Amino acid sequence: MNTQNISIEFFPPKTAEGADKLRTTREKLAVLNPQYYSVTFGAGGSTQQGTLDTVLAIRNEGREAAPHISCMGNSTENLRALLEQYKAAGIRRLVALRGDLPSGYGHLSANQFRYANELIEFIRAETGNWFHIEVAAYPEMHPQATSPQEDLKNFARKVKAGADAAITQYFYNADAYFRFVDEAAKAGVTIPIAPGIMPITNYSQLMRFSDMCGAEIPRWIRLKLASFGDDTASIKAFGLDVVTGLCERLLAGGAPGLHFYTLNQAQATLEICTRLRGAA
Repeated sequence: MNTQNISIEFFPPKTAEGADKLRTTREKLAVLNPQYYSVTFGAGGSTQQGTLDTVLAIRNEGREAAPHISCMGNSTENLRALLEQYKAAGIRRLVALRGDLPSGYGHLSANQFRYANELIEFIRAETGNWFHIEVAAYPEMHPQATSPQEDLKNFARKVKAGADAAITQYFYNADAYFRFVDEAAKAGVTIPIAPGIMPITNYSQLMRFSDMCGAEIPRWIRLKLASFGDDTASIKAFGLDVVTGLCERLLAGGAPGLHFYTLNQAQATLEICTRLRGAA
């Protein structure tokens, strides 16, 4: 099993204390030698400065960082300035997303993009091949898509616009991932599609996230997690078994790597990867 191509996602901390904790988390995860760290942002780039600060901190530690960049709530002028800032800092990788409109936004102006493929076309027009561009993929369908077929067409548009690779929404059904990869290949998409992995450490938090993003938690997993009640140790132990098993199956089936949604925590990702490398 190839456990070398691991990438890790953080969200930008909002306080100095949070920044210190995230630095400690990065130090712990550095033993995995991740290919890169990605850093998210809020709706409409609401944590854009925090994203930039976190990306530069990672870069200063000698690691590759990939900021998330969104077209929602951003004018072409703002995006152009942001790209120039990242380029000047030596950032070579981006995660390009449509993103969500910030609250209070009624509509987009004429100089704002509506879809991720438009953002990718803009990045390529402005910066050529300077950036390695990652995009999002949805094995269980984007929650706002009208059908799986239309969602696949949208994904293919992003690839045609210039995406180099993709990261999926997290999921717990490996068959959904393999089917999506097969259907993407039939549609002419040949870029690597890394599965997104969400460690299970907190049942209520997982349910809340999944309700928001449309990720399915299989019934047997939901029932098992619910049966543990407030027994955090049992939830974490069960989650570790489930997610490690999922990763093993994905890697054995040819997944090009794993992208971990860490929620700025190190332990679960470390334990999963330690198990995977022990089994490799």
